[in-house]
Amino acid sequence: MAAQEIRYKKKKRLGSYPFLSVIVSIALALLVIGMFGLLLFQARNLKETIQSNIEVQIYLDRNIAENERIQLRNILSGKDYVMRIDNEAQISYVSKQEAAERFLQDTGEDVVAFHGDNPLRDAFVIKVAPEHQSKAGLEKIKAEVESLHGVYEAAYVRDLTESINANLAKISMALLAFFVLLLMAVIILINNTIKLALFSQRFLIRSMQLVGARGSFIRRPFLLRAALHGAIGGLLASAGLYGLLQYASDKIEGFGRLVKPEEILILMGILLFMGAAIGYLSALKAMRKYLKLSLDELY
Repeated sequence: MAAQEIRYKKKKRLGSYPFLSVIVSIALALLVIGMFGLLLFQARNLKETIQSNIEVQIYLDRNIAENERIQLRNILSGKDYVMRIDNEAQISYVSKQEAAERFLQDTGEDVVAFHGDNPLRDAFVIKVAPEHQSKAGLEKIKAEVESLHGVYEAAYVRDLTESINANLAKISMALLAFFVLLLMAVIILINNTIKLALFSQRFLIRSMQLVGARGSFIRRPFLLRAALHGAIGGLLASAGLYGLLQYASDKIEGFGRLVKPEEILILMGILLFMGAAIGYLSALKAMRKYLKLSLDELY
């Protein structure tokens, strides 16, 4: 008899509801958000990797002196369109001998033996900063570089660069739009889950009102529990996301390199915060509704 009373009191405790299904629903919904967030991070990192490899080749005059070549490199290093990593300009020098060796490795043809001498030119290769990678920006770089003393010609793969920029813009917009729709669907799902869970407590809420309990007193335990359950759901979603990431990294070579460890931690923190915040706000909205219902509307 005593055990039955304890179970009854525990079941009817203020703020309690079938929390297991709520936590599982929140965790699954947030896991979907986490997977898509992971995709966004990977897409951004892949975009940065592609952009970091957009280059302009600067071919030099054949009779350029060593001091003129050094001076030209210094001039290029000071240009704002040259990408910098750790404050170091990304400029490399390729001699005509190195170019001939690369051509031989890539094509199997010896241009020196075919022509009798080396027809290639010494060149600088600069990596272009992302803000200057538009068609107009690259054309401006080409014109400016070709006006420098000692430069024979500047070139870049025009069609490839334009295609990359256009596709990256389309993919970014599509991913952003899909993420917004997915986020709205997850918020609605979690909101309805908590609303249905609190529906079973509507008579208890009414009973507390009848004995004179204030609205803030009635709301508090429901809000705290909803936030806690949302946070637990976010924690489970983070654990599931980490497990999926490890599995994918083991099965797909290079998959893990597209996401940085700090980005994974940020994503897990976002899931934890989202679970708690959405749980709290959803419970708050539902409680406001149930506190205003009349007795007839409870049935």
